[in-house]
Amino acid sequence: MELTLLGTGTPEGLPRPGCPCAACAVSVGARTRAATSVLVDGALLLDLTPGAVLAGARAGHSLAGVRQVLLTHPHDGPPVELPPGLPAAGRVPDGRELSVISGHRVRAVAMDAPGTGYEVTGPDGSRLLYLPPGGAPAGTNGVAQRPYDMVLADVPGRPEALARLRANGAIGPATDVVAVHLDHDTPPGAELERRCAAAGARVVPDGTTVVVGAYHPAPDVPRRTLVLGGARSGKSYEAERRLESFPEVVYVATSGTRTGDPEWARRVGQHRERRPGAWRTVETCELAPLLADAAGPPLLIDCLALWLTDAMDRAGAWDDAVWAGGGRKELAERTASLVAAVRATRRTVVLVSNEVGAGVVPATPSGRRFRDELGRLNASVAAECEHVLLLMAGQAVPLKG
Repeated sequence: MELTLLGTGTPEGLPRPGCPCAACAVSVGARTRAATSVLVDGALLLDLTPGAVLAGARAGHSLAGVRQVLLTHPHDGPPVELPPGLPAAGRVPDGRELSVISGHRVRAVAMDAPGTGYEVTGPDGSRLLYLPPGGAPAGTNGVAQRPYDMVLADVPGRPEALARLRANGAIGPATDVVAVHLDHDTPPGAELERRCAAAGARVVPDGTTVVVGAYHPAPDVPRRTLVLGGARSGKSYEAERRLESFPEVVYVATSGTRTGDPEWARRVGQHRERRPGAWRTVETCELAPLLADAAGPPLLIDCLALWLTDAMDRAGAWDDAVWAGGGRKELAERTASLVAAVRATRRTVVLVSNEVGAGVVPATPSGRRFRDELGRLNASVAAECEHVLLLMAGQAVPLKG
């Protein structure tokens, strides 16, 4: 099957009319996106949007051969005018199948939000799953249990939909995942591409034609990522976002528990609420065994600064005399062991750490010692990671990879 993406934005398009936000302000020229609409082999049109005929002409395609027009989501406002010559637009009831005169077979997939997803099988046997804006499959019974050749989905808006599809085998290593229904919640350009690549998806401009089943290099998802940042910079949120499209994740909390501290309990609760329900939490500072388990799901380790605090506690490194008498050596061996485990790991891992060396110089020798050792630890771990990000004011700045 050959698909032409006449548009790749949300129903409102990008930029949204009258929206003053920064993302809309820079969505000009090649970064503009019309409402998502997909022309399949010139015969099947998924979603009818204003200007579809003109969009097809710009992409070098005519809609004169369209034999079926299917809608995926409710349209607010006045109905979209049907261009002359096109068949009436409609929706297929969930679970029903439709045969198109062109030889395509379409099956409607139930969603967990208003709208309908479509599984399209081409005359050549290639298979596509197209999800509506803000939609994810309702459960796992409505989608195939073997990988699709291509999935078009709202990747930034519903990353957990990819997690569900990966969990039941509907998305495999060779599945080409393309992000559509793109909105202003994610800045365009490199930031949009980075976020989609973290989910194993790619972004294409309006008018792009893709061939379902054709080889396309999968987005490079780094196996080891270090996320650095200061207090409230957004580093933990960024780390969680990088793994939210995986079906299972082990969240490694190096903080332990603090009884009688309501503020700490609130912060822990906020972290847990925004994590997907399928994630499992492990509270430990023994990271090497987890990193050595090659068969385990991805790890999110938050954070190295608290791990270092525990390591310095064990080495007695806060005391000047203990530090000089053997604590320095013990801590160096412990950090070297962690760095070696990061280097040897086969698991996907995202590590979080504080960047503390750019602020006020600590007033005490032990405070300066912690600052220096954390800087050395961050540098050593960064050297073993394919990707390093620095979070500043909620903005991710790639430092490596």
